[in-house]
Amino acid sequence: MISVAEARARILDGLNPTGPETVALAEAHGRVTARPVIARLTQPPADVSAMDGYAVPSADAPAGAALRVIGSAPAGRPFAGRVGPGEAVRIFTGSVVPEGADAVALQEDTSREDDRVILRESAITGRHIRRAGQDFRAGEQVIAQGRRLTARDLGLAAAANHPWLTVHRRPRVAILATGDEIALPGEPIPPGGIVSSNTHALAALVRAAGGEALVLPVARDDRAAIAAVADWAAGADMLLTSGGASVGEHDLVQAALAERGLAVDFWRIAMRPGKPLMFGRLGAVPVLGLPGNPVSAMVGAILFLLPALGRMSGLSGDPPPATPARLGAPLRANDHRADFLRARLGRDSDGGLVATAFERQDSAMLRVLAEADALILRAPHAPALEAGAMVEVIRLDTPGLPAGC
Repeated sequence: MISVAEARARILDGLNPTGPETVALAEAHGRVTARPVIARLTQPPADVSAMDGYAVPSADAPAGAALRVIGSAPAGRPFAGRVGPGEAVRIFTGSVVPEGADAVALQEDTSREDDRVILRESAITGRHIRRAGQDFRAGEQVIAQGRRLTARDLGLAAAANHPWLTVHRRPRVAILATGDEIALPGEPIPPGGIVSSNTHALAALVRAAGGEALVLPVARDDRAAIAAVADWAAGADMLLTSGGASVGEHDLVQAALAERGLAVDFWRIAMRPGKPLMFGRLGAVPVLGLPGNPVSAMVGAILFLLPALGRMSGLSGDPPPATPARLGAPLRANDHRADFLRARLGRDSDGGLVATAFERQDSAMLRVLAEADALILRAPHAPALEAGAMVEVIRLDTPGLPAGC
């Protein structure tokens, strides 16, 4: 068996980002930039007012000064003339500061009498003015290559006058579930059978991570059937299998795909849950074989599929981030495998994060996984810990996924 870190490194080794494609700005949220975004204009394009008030020459604008208002400059309609000594122009937030003015007197610091404005506060040079290019200038890089685009990034790209962006194509992941016992939700369940849950959970995770899920029909426990269905994954960026990855009498995925040329890199990891996890290549298509137990499959997907999708999407492929927390209940010593305990999260009296592992950690208990907020990370041979000890957790609300804002 190999370690979790080694397995992740071997999966990521050789994975390449998908090719570029151009999408409309409105469709770019969550995508990863394949090229830097370069500003196509200067923002702001001219000196503009940051407040409502009066554009004035500061040399003629001490407290108590009375200036003649010679015009108005609404946003989008700049004042055409020049502000001379003893003069002012009515101005609004976002309006271009007219020539001759170098300060803005706030509306609330003035009073108006017909065509004259009286200043109650001195206007200071440059105050309340946003200088041309203060945000960015034409030709500057505003968004780097290899960034997953947030809503804030889209606003910046729009301001830089980009209606289209070049991003990496979404990785296509073909998902294959195997087993005579599997029925789809709502279908008749065979004797001794179970309802398929892995396919739906894995497809949702792929989509949440920015990929495209291609759900293949369930393949029965027959080498020819498995191989035939797997053929439909040709052209995908990854084949993801669920179940049959071990070497038992009815674990046929490796044997079936071997007939199509599968080259196995590894198939066991020193972890719990999810030891019988396989990785290899079927020609040019990487194959990640997850266990059939639903909790094992999801934990394996969080630890290995998400970084792989990140790498193929144009990111670095970092593992899901770990967060420190205090234990809410004691933990016994760990054995030789890394353990990922399903846990609830809470807060202590100081607002610190508290993680409490569920008493039952069976890898078939989906309800426990669904109710969990985090995975507690336990290293091989970790000692027993008392309540209050510090541990690291992977939060399950956004395990390495884009925050979206």
